[in-house]
Amino acid sequence: MDQPIWMLVPWAVFAIAAGIKFWRFGAVVRRHLVTRPVTIDQARQSLERIWSRDQRARDQQARG
Repeated sequence: MDQPIWMLVPWAVFAIAAGIKFWRFGAVVRRHLVTRPVTIDQARQSLERIWSRDQRARDQQARG
């Protein structure tokens, strides 16, 4: 490799692959968010369920 510009080729390939991967992941997330609109009440109930599960797990850990 006489010219140092060739060292940029692997980095360019990596950057392009990472960009494509990020774009595809973002598309999946966007599709999921668009198909399931969440109301404030649904979000609150979901957070309360998560909190309740965490509390139960913490109580079980304290006992066991």
